[in-house]
Amino acid sequence: MPKTYAKESSTSIIRLLLAGGVISAPLFYVAAIAQVFTRTGFDIRRHAISTLTLGEMGWIQSANFILTGLLAVLAAVGIRGFLRGSKGGTWGALLIGIYGAGMMAAGMFRPDPGLGFPSGAPEGMPASMSGEAALHSLAFFTAFICLIAASIVFARRFAARGERGWKVYSIATACLAPLLIMAGMGVNSWIGVIMGSAGVVAFGWVSALAARLHAEASKL
Repeated sequence: MPKTYAKESSTSIIRLLLAGGVISAPLFYVAAIAQVFTRTGFDIRRHAISTLTLGEMGWIQSANFILTGLLAVLAAVGIRGFLRGSKGGTWGALLIGIYGAGMMAAGMFRPDPGLGFPSGAPEGMPASMSGEAALHSLAFFTAFICLIAASIVFARRFAARGERGWKVYSIATACLAPLLIMAGMGVNSWIGVIMGSAGVVAFGWVSALAARLHAEASKL
């Protein structure tokens, strides 16, 4: 009886941790989209979502990055506990955990003002990148790279299990997200939409994966 109770308690904790991953992407984009339509001077066609961390109300988006990252880290712990000893349980969980840490760091460091946002910022791009902006970019791109690697790790897991749909979804995520990032870096207009779409693909995959594993854990 005590062992059964301990197992049920452990499974409940894992489901709770995975639930954090399920809500991470929706939470991030609900908060971001609300700011896109309410922050004075912000234009999603010209400004990346990261620039919402600037200005008097920038703390909201900074907190959004940090909370989303924390939820991803908790989900990684849940993934590690649920898949321990099987494919994806080590490297998949670790890479998602690093993604979460990168998102948290991206919220702690801010990009440079530019393109007229926030109010009073230069109308053009910053002439040089500050140390804080460099750390923000490093954290954000580290998070993205780890997500791409994690999707490949889980594509192998799903392939080994004969789950073709999830294998294709994971591979598509690994291909589409970096293509969108490169496209966003190569244009001067609609950068916010393109980069935001890359986030929808990559962050959304984490939430979908967490939901899938949460459903599996609920059957135990």
